[in-house]
Amino acid sequence: MKLFFVQVLVEAIGFHPKVPGLWIYAAAWEFDYNLNVVAARALMQTGLRVCSNSEDLWIEYLRMELTYLNKLKTRKTFLGEETGTLVCDHREAEDIQWREENTDLFMPFNEEKENADGSDVPDKDDESRKKVDAFREQDLAHSEELRKEIMDGMKRDFAKDPEYWDWLARLQIHEVKKTKKITKDDSLGLLNKASKVYEDALNIVPCPKMFSMYAKFWMDLINSEDNDSQNFGFSNPSDHVVDFTSKLLKVYEKANSMGCLTEDLSCQYVSLFLQLERLEEARELAKKLCNKKLSGAVKIWVLRISIEMKWITRESLSPSEEDLRSVFELLRNFLAKVTVSEVESLWAMAIKCFSNQKKYFDKLLRTFLSRLAGDKEGGLSLSSVFLNLVVQKDGIQRARETYKRFLGAPHPGLAIYRNCIELESNLAFVGDSEGLVNARKLYESAVSSYDQDVGLWQNYYSFEIKVGTSEKANAVYWRVKKTLKDTTGLIAPQDL
Repeated sequence: MKLFFVQVLVEAIGFHPKVPGLWIYAAAWEFDYNLNVVAARALMQTGLRVCSNSEDLWIEYLRMELTYLNKLKTRKTFLGEETGTLVCDHREAEDIQWREENTDLFMPFNEEKENADGSDVPDKDDESRKKVDAFREQDLAHSEELRKEIMDGMKRDFAKDPEYWDWLARLQIHEVKKTKKITKDDSLGLLNKASKVYEDALNIVPCPKMFSMYAKFWMDLINSEDNDSQNFGFSNPSDHVVDFTSKLLKVYEKANSMGCLTEDLSCQYVSLFLQLERLEEARELAKKLCNKKLSGAVKIWVLRISIEMKWITRESLSPSEEDLRSVFELLRNFLAKVTVSEVESLWAMAIKCFSNQKKYFDKLLRTFLSRLAGDKEGGLSLSSVFLNLVVQKDGIQRARETYKRFLGAPHPGLAIYRNCIELESNLAFVGDSEGLVNARKLYESAVSSYDQDVGLWQNYYSFEIKVGTSEKANAVYWRVKKTLKDTTGLIAPQDL
């Protein structure tokens, strides 16, 4: 049975060497049940070479070595080879009560590890805490010296790694979350320590990723839950928002001055002004960013144009002609450089903004049609929005002219066909003969391009049942039977 178990474990590791939980389980078995610490250590070290980024594996290896160290020291004590133990309790080794109270020294090192099988991974703050708290769990004498030695080693080995500095900074405020009662001044002191760690990191690793982590640190604090705020000594969550927000703004300003603003950081920077309802500052910042090295960044341009749309309607729903022309030209010049699918959200905002401005809405529609011709994937939902607005504003004839232009683009999508068919079918259902003719033409055009779509054929057949004749309906049904390679989803006539 033991041999069979070992074989299964070896095969599992062979098939899944990148799963840290398997290495941990195998080492735990060797350590706790086979009592072979050499084999357990070899497994852990091999696992660390394969899964060098696994924090779980590093933590469990450290826990194993500390547990083994405690076992060795305790064994020496029992044998009378050494007076006292490595633990902080220095009573006589012969004291039976001491031994009973310290039975946890013989606890298997993986007893408390619940997620070594690869289940939910704790957040980074929790993982960071485990690395250093492993010493506290073992209650080792001189643990502070050992902790300092490891911390110095980590700094030496990972000083160029942004994740290390992020972990170190968040470690400064870990005690706040564990302490139920802490004053506001104490918590601010710890937060300042964490901030200083990030500032030091920027002198060593001045990169966008480091700024992104620094910004996220303050954003997490700003968006913290009420309970978290109380843990920091703030009775009212809003007490800290203003101060933390000003610190976050300084992070973005420093990133900008050091040339480390990426597209995502820039969007966060501008969005922060919007959240603070400082629209004019957000507008000026977005304009500057778009005119500098981020001139080709799509996200910041979308943000800038959306801000301009808000700006011209901030005081009145009827903007001046000059404002409309300025924003529209900015919009059109940008839309000419990107595909429809890249900026569908911006198109939706533009349609809403110019829906009551016929001249600019027509220009926007023409721009959309010209861009749609070169974009096979985008514009499916927007086509329906444009079509419905044209029907409302200019009537059915103009809508028909519009959708014919949609369908005239190369490879029109099935969604566009469905939108057009829905428009004509609704007219046919209320007795419009032209709508009936047009709906049939649209169905024929659609099934010629998408002849294996069961839903399309089913809708065509149902349409003929409702407004056509039995002969036409049966003709469609038998065409379906001949055309479709798979008719399992087709509903028979008697079932309709």
